[in-house]
Amino acid sequence: MANGYWKDNRMKTLRDIQVGGTATVKKLHGEGPLKRRVMDMGITKGVEIYVRKVAPLGDPIEITVRGYELSLRKADAEIIEVD
Repeated sequence: MANGYWKDNRMKTLRDIQVGGTATVKKLHGEGPLKRRVMDMGITKGVEIYVRKVAPLGDPIEITVRGYELSLRKADAEIIEVD
């Protein structure tokens, strides 16, 4: 991975992490209320996220962040760039 991009020059987001995987938040994309809501949930730069489960149809994604469980929509997971 070079310059935050992988595979076909696409940034790696939380949505790309497999169940059982862990990632560190690199950057939050997006603006306004969506970005604010994600930050209010405790998802900020540098925090570690563990992907617990993904619903059968892929939405939502259940994660553990800062010691508590949280469910995120795929659209929300796509604005979270991770390492």
